[in-house]
Amino acid sequence: MKQWWKEAIIYQIYTKSFNDTNGDGIGDLRGIIEKLDYIKSLGADVIWLNPIYCSPDVDNGYDISDYQNIDPRYGTMDEFKELLNEIHQRGMRLIMDMVLNHTSDEHLWFQESKKSKNNPYRNYYIWRPGKDGKEPNNWGNYFYEGKGSAWEYDNTTGEYYLHNYSKKMPDLNWDNPELKNSMCNMMRWWLDMGVDGFRMDAINRLVKPKGLPDSPNPPTPPVGVYGYVVDRTMCANQPGIHELLHELNQRVFQHYNMMVVGETGNVDSAIAIDYVKEERQEINMVFHFEIAKNPILVDAVKFKEIQRRWWHVVEEHGWITQYLSNHDTPRQVSRFGNDTEYLYESATMLATLMHTHPGTVYIYQGEEIGMTNVNFPSIEYYNEKYTVGKYETMVESGIEPMQALNSLKMMSRDNVRTPMQWNNKVHGGFTTGTPWMHVNPNYKEINVEKEEQTQHSVLNYYKILTSLRKKNPIMVYGSYHQLYESDPELIVYERTYEEVTWLVICNFYGNKHKMPDKLEKRLRENSKIRLLLSNYYSNDKSTIKPYEACIYEIKIGDMKG
Repeated sequence: MKQWWKEAIIYQIYTKSFNDTNGDGIGDLRGIIEKLDYIKSLGADVIWLNPIYCSPDVDNGYDISDYQNIDPRYGTMDEFKELLNEIHQRGMRLIMDMVLNHTSDEHLWFQESKKSKNNPYRNYYIWRPGKDGKEPNNWGNYFYEGKGSAWEYDNTTGEYYLHNYSKKMPDLNWDNPELKNSMCNMMRWWLDMGVDGFRMDAINRLVKPKGLPDSPNPPTPPVGVYGYVVDRTMCANQPGIHELLHELNQRVFQHYNMMVVGETGNVDSAIAIDYVKEERQEINMVFHFEIAKNPILVDAVKFKEIQRRWWHVVEEHGWITQYLSNHDTPRQVSRFGNDTEYLYESATMLATLMHTHPGTVYIYQGEEIGMTNVNFPSIEYYNEKYTVGKYETMVESGIEPMQALNSLKMMSRDNVRTPMQWNNKVHGGFTTGTPWMHVNPNYKEINVEKEEQTQHSVLNYYKILTSLRKKNPIMVYGSYHQLYESDPELIVYERTYEEVTWLVICNFYGNKHKMPDKLEKRLRENSKIRLLLSNYYSNDKSTIKPYEACIYEIKIGDMKG
């Protein structure tokens, strides 16, 4: 079934690092309004905002203290409404990040919940008495990778509250009907204002295991350079989660022309289908971590195997996402490509893969100009709590500080949270003040202004891809068939829709690769094949260049290769 959110090209904005207009070093809503024409020119038609609600900012806004107010650092509610109107005026849509698993401990609900066991808000959260003089169970929190319990003792009532993340972020109790009512009312409030959907944070963790049993895999001491090991499965995909999401769909989602994408750790394609299959009426699509957040995946054969499995979700009437970068991942050109010698080639090859594979495409701010990871010299430069927490536990266990830091640099979330690089002026044009986080020093070489003025640029290649997607339904609704599945370097596949087939050939690595004989013969001898797009000026059908990407159009009647 055709849907606008299947066809969408979604541009993710990390507001704090996007564009600062008042010189306080923090991006703001006025800064987004200022850059809407840039986003429109890129070809994006949906904007996703990371949390901009009131927050103490323990976890960059994912600790919400007021769901129905804008954090003053970003602007006002009137400015948000202006932003929403300006987005809609340009024919674009807006989706917001929605955190339903936990709040800030500064939220009014939690402040009331702490006061007494009989408080009306007590059961908005998960409180338990201790067990044998200790915490209610052996769960470790995710925030510091197991350095500490998932339970925090409160002196006022003599009980513990659950916090799978920071102790400043208590988990909500979705078994409580009043909590459900409050959340449904809040989401409808935003949707009635005109918001077009939500990205749901940690959506498959809302339901906790009955009885809150001990984990069979309690937090373990640091091993090597990886820090504590925490069991993240205990609150993932629990019985009752599908019933809850279906209820939210019936009470809220189905009444609006909206989209819902869920962040889902501990999910593969076989699990995901139960969340996104159309007839189940839960959510539209999920973010999985099998590629973008997989710390060891740099393998073309594995990449192809994962894409094949997720294509089956589409075949079973579900929908999927395509992304390699977001606010929780490294910069894709540094992670999967070559951000020095072949920055343009690898950035555009990766873009080709994302835009021509099945699923809704997500572009993270800066990805479209080839922004790279940072290489900060010491832990003092890093802000992100998981990086700092892992570093501290590793150093405490006896690992040398530089060894610990170097092991964390590639996957640190701070790589994607450095300010947007608009031009070669001070701080990359992000702010006239002191930025909240250090700007990547390479902003003079990599910035929007330079990319716009360069014909052969990552930015202009993205614009071509987005234009192709808007004009060719084959990129959205076409079937998907891989060729040369076992080839260790090439990623080759076909998309077919109605009377057209597209053949996509990508070299996943920085080495030259001989074109497979059958594929070369097919390209040379069939007059019905024409080259639509390549990230190289010359097109040699016998050799595939480092990180080369090509899209060929094939008229009906061409035989399979």
